[in-house]
Amino acid sequence: MAYQIAICDDSDKDAAFVQEILTQWAQDRQIEILARRFPSAESFLFKYEENKEYDILLLDIEMGQMDGVTMAKQVRKDNEAVQIIFITGYSDYIAEGYEVAALHYLMKPVNREKLFTVLDRALDKRKQQERCLNLELSGEMVRIPFYDIRYLDVRQNYVTVHAKEDYTVKRPLGEFEKELDQRFCRVGRAMILNLKYIQRVTKTEVRLSDGTVLPLPRGAYEPLNRAIIAYA
Repeated sequence: MAYQIAICDDSDKDAAFVQEILTQWAQDRQIEILARRFPSAESFLFKYEENKEYDILLLDIEMGQMDGVTMAKQVRKDNEAVQIIFITGYSDYIAEGYEVAALHYLMKPVNREKLFTVLDRALDKRKQQERCLNLELSGEMVRIPFYDIRYLDVRQNYVTVHAKEDYTVKRPLGEFEKELDQRFCRVGRAMILNLKYIQRVTKTEVRLSDGTVLPLPRGAYEPLNRAIIAYA
């Protein structure tokens, strides 16, 4: 499988230099990549409407009419999986990167070893995101990416997986717990939470980033906080 990478920079010289490092990195890691350069945020977004399967975005910040942060916000509206790396000559925008869950900032001129390290992290995250939960529903197999699952809860003998859609199956919650990875935490007998969606925890409830509020069972507050700290 080839990983798709976009380089968006209005400096052709800088973009070519980054692409050269990308090629070296891919050869060194023995992976296949499809890297494409874009001279502006607008040119990338035009093509992005046709193909949203990018794995990594390497974005300059100061560009023409639309800057890299604004472009990243547009992408994040419907794509939580793509790894965003800002490459910039300015440090003033670092705080804004948190809004789009940027993986890292690299200052120009780009250092080869530092970019290699950040690309390794991006690739590891993409591999984690490729993991899916397989559910058999009405005679067909449904694959739900782990990163889309907000939480699972159980009522009687039925478990509902809450993702972009809700899926309900007759299976023990313990079976799901064995299939999921370290980003998930069992909370009491009836719920499993995706730690990355947790926004706030009190003694009695958990608030998720989409606004969902879930009751927290007695005795679950401390173990959940420890899990959040360990996962961070």
